[in-house]
Amino acid sequence: MNKKISILVPLWNEADSLHALHQQISEVMTGLSQPWEIIYIDDGSTDESWKMIQEFSAAGSHIGGIRQRKNFGKAAALQAGYDHCRGDIIMTLDADLQDDPAEIPQFLKKMSEGFELVSGWKKIRHDPWHKVFPSRVFNGMVSWLTGVALHDHNCGMKAYSSAICQEIRLYGELHRFIPVLAADRGFRVGEVIIQHRPRQFGSSKYGFRRFLRGYFDLLGVTFQTRYAQRPMHYFGSWGLIFLLMVTFFVLISWIWPTSRFAFWGIVASLFATVGTLVYQNGLLSNQLAAMNPKKPYVIAEKIGFLTSFNSHSPTSSLN
Repeated sequence: MNKKISILVPLWNEADSLHALHQQISEVMTGLSQPWEIIYIDDGSTDESWKMIQEFSAAGSHIGGIRQRKNFGKAAALQAGYDHCRGDIIMTLDADLQDDPAEIPQFLKKMSEGFELVSGWKKIRHDPWHKVFPSRVFNGMVSWLTGVALHDHNCGMKAYSSAICQEIRLYGELHRFIPVLAADRGFRVGEVIIQHRPRQFGSSKYGFRRFLRGYFDLLGVTFQTRYAQRPMHYFGSWGLIFLLMVTFFVLISWIWPTSRFAFWGIVASLFATVGTLVYQNGLLSNQLAAMNPKKPYVIAEKIGFLTSFNSHSPTSSLN
């Protein structure tokens, strides 16, 4: 079967790199025998990005664009792409030219081996150490806590079956955990080593704040994938632990009324209990957000949706 490929490119203020990226993607895809489309998702850019996407779309019926009303974030941009793409295989990559479109055939080859999601691994990175080191720590934590052993969970370059787009819902910053969410639904996940190119334009949009938000999202995803169907296993365990701790220190205070150990133990247990309750409320709120049927994005404008996939085959056009 000649599977159709949808290429999703979320972007925010990437006008400097768009022409080169579009040309590179088109050159690679033209060399393949499969029908394809490109969807650019402009996540509230304030530069000339949308104007350039309009030009691309006007030049080809297989090029679509989505402009969001404001910057909703990468996860929301990808979800908008999921909701509008029509391919059997979804390919995502960032718009800053650090992901090389020449790697696309390698992803498709890996998927032909039976993998349903293939994530890129930037084994050699051309980023400053203060970006690389936190990224490696974060990826190690994700692999350890979730059991999905990948070297680069947050790599923007991925390929996956369209069935995954129907099974997962992205919001917040959950784009970091697409492999984890897919594996939780039973999809086979793999990775390929890819070339990482130095940034040519602009500056990285990632920093300590995003690392911290990513850590909190990791806690939420870990809970969602492990305990969403059996929450009492999690909350009951914590409740039992603190009940036993407080009971232990109360007994000590009865046996040795003047014991400082008992007094400060009770205080510490109470503070730990309050902190854990706040944390657990956060997890519950996260679950409510996951069940919210409201879309995480608002579209201001769409163009080019879509006459046909680009292919030399006359059967590629969709009715």
